[in-house]
Amino acid sequence: MKNSVWFLAAFLGGAIIGGTLGVLFAPESGDETRKKIKEALEKRGINLSKNDLEDLVDEIKSQIVPEEN
Repeated sequence: MKNSVWFLAAFLGGAIIGGTLGVLFAPESGDETRKKIKEALEKRGINLSKNDLEDLVDEIKSQIVPEEN
C-alpha cells in the first residue's frame, strides 16, 4: 500500500512540476504565462495576490534557470 501511495504522490508531483515548466518555457509573454499559472492555481483553490504570484514565479525560475555570473 505504501508503494502505491508513494508512486501516486511522485507521479502527481512530477506532473505538476512538468506542467509548471511547460508553462514557464512556453513562447508566450510573461503576463500571459503568469495569468495561466494564476488560473491553474485558482482551479486548485489557491488564491495568490499579484505580489505573491510574482514571488512564486521568481522562486520557480531561480530553481530551474541557473543564475548568470
